[in-house]
Amino acid sequence: MLTVIPKNEVQFVDTIDNYNFSKRQSMQLGKIMGYDRQRIVEPGVTVSDLCIFGLNYLFEKGFLEKSDIDALILVTESPDYILPPTSNVIQGKLNLKHDVFCLDINQGCAGHVVGMMQALALLDQESINKVILLNADVLSSKTSIKDRNSRPLVGDGASITIVEKSAEPNEIFANSKMDGTRYDALIIPAGGFKIPSSPDTAVLEEDENGNLRALDHLCMKGDAVFNFVQKEVPDMVESLLQYANVDKGDVDYFMFHQPNKFMLKKLADRMDVSYDRMPHNIVERFGNANGITVPTVITYNLGEEAEKEEYLICLAGFGVGLTWCSMLLKFGKLDFCRMIEY
Repeated sequence: MLTVIPKNEVQFVDTIDNYNFSKRQSMQLGKIMGYDRQRIVEPGVTVSDLCIFGLNYLFEKGFLEKSDIDALILVTESPDYILPPTSNVIQGKLNLKHDVFCLDINQGCAGHVVGMMQALALLDQESINKVILLNADVLSSKTSIKDRNSRPLVGDGASITIVEKSAEPNEIFANSKMDGTRYDALIIPAGGFKIPSSPDTAVLEEDENGNLRALDHLCMKGDAVFNFVQKEVPDMVESLLQYANVDKGDVDYFMFHQPNKFMLKKLADRMDVSYDRMPHNIVERFGNANGITVPTVITYNLGEEAEKEEYLICLAGFGVGLTWCSMLLKFGKLDFCRMIEY
């Protein structure tokens, strides 16, 4: 597992004058939510740039051979183009073999877990032995710099997870749920075919909370998302553990999507899980980069330890869609578990 983090760092304290609130209000909110700094790509950097940089690092270090790649899955909500698929772009720029199966998946906060499910399903095919799961997003340009509701949260980044067949009888458990009736809780209204971008969709408008954003920007109904997470995620994880016949106390880590520090701490309290077993320290250091926060919380908190030790971990992602998924697996003794800067 590898995460790729932009070198460009933005400090929250340097952005508070952009917001339609007093400095005291913004700093108080930042303390509660865990706003501190974010990693944001430089203008022009795209998902394929981050993924190709990370893959070339693995090739150069000898962790991966191009000829061994049988499938390339990219989970993103910020593709390079509407078409062609960005996974094909990456395959072409790296000059990978023509029989590599390429697939783009449009998923956000639950994207890493969704991608893992797809990667494991592909391994059931006789001709596929090694799947490269890419998860990347550069959504910072789709958030209004005057929207305190979402701008201080956002981060950019990429992750690369190599999933391959094993002769060992490993058991991996997973579940997923989706509710499209609540699709507008997290949405960028314009830019697709439903509402094409135009000069009108770029006009900033003030909401009832004093945030300024356009239809081209990410819009998050914070209260709705918070309530959704607190209500749905504990039941989902409890159901997964019951099905796997695993006691919650036997799980070493709950490596969950990182929406913000406040939400994760409340979720840990609700699930009766100690904070050290559910780390919540990613948004304050890197920002929320959608599903990439799941591998980021692993590489940042475990890192080289995961190259030596093995853990029973529960992954979970929840958000855009609305989608919520979880996975239980033994994780560790990896060839690499690292974080690098782009």
